[in-house]
Amino acid sequence: MMRAADQLHSVLAVTFLLLASIAVAFDPSPLQDFCVSIDDPKLGVFVNGKFCKDPMQANADDFTFRGLNLPGNTSNPVGSNVTLVNVDRLKGLNTLGISLARIDYAPYGGLNPPHTHPRATEILVVVKGTLHVGFVTSNPPKLFTKTLHAGDVFVFPIGLIHFQLNVANTNAIAFAGLSSQNPGTITIANAVFGSDPAINPDVLTKAFQVDKNLVDYLQKQFWTEN
Repeated sequence: MMRAADQLHSVLAVTFLLLASIAVAFDPSPLQDFCVSIDDPKLGVFVNGKFCKDPMQANADDFTFRGLNLPGNTSNPVGSNVTLVNVDRLKGLNTLGISLARIDYAPYGGLNPPHTHPRATEILVVVKGTLHVGFVTSNPPKLFTKTLHAGDVFVFPIGLIHFQLNVANTNAIAFAGLSSQNPGTITIANAVFGSDPAINPDVLTKAFQVDKNLVDYLQKQFWTEN
């Protein structure tokens, strides 16, 4: 039989592996005060996906983004617009593990369609209008929904499919904080029916249990990336 000490070591080893797997699932903690990303590799050191500017050459502009006061253009098939401020648009975010987005919604029906952020949890605050929001858990899928008004906050756990729908007759505005400098976005309809190259229709026909003509029709549509 396994001795108590050996059992303890086994438990500690498994616990360590579990903690390690959790630790690497998110952006790593910075190893310095900041690491302003830079496009020219000759001028920096490669850290966490971006080259870093010499800290002595950094300035306040590296940590500033302007324009989130401006409304996004919602004249598109889904009636919404996402203005994302990630590391590609705000260099000072590199290694800091956060980003920000403004979402504009057209009156009644403006939709930020079902999507996921593979690398980030999202916290959403409504500043104008009324939104019907929700997310779906991993299998077995369970839907969590809520109607939000100005000042309300809702959180979408990392990697889960979620959405927001404007259910009022006025424009709506929300801001979202994301727990990654580069959260990534997978829009479900676009990924399934608009991938390049296209997914074999036989796969989708079987998966969705629909007629192949419907799959062919959906794959020919123009899918909006938001």
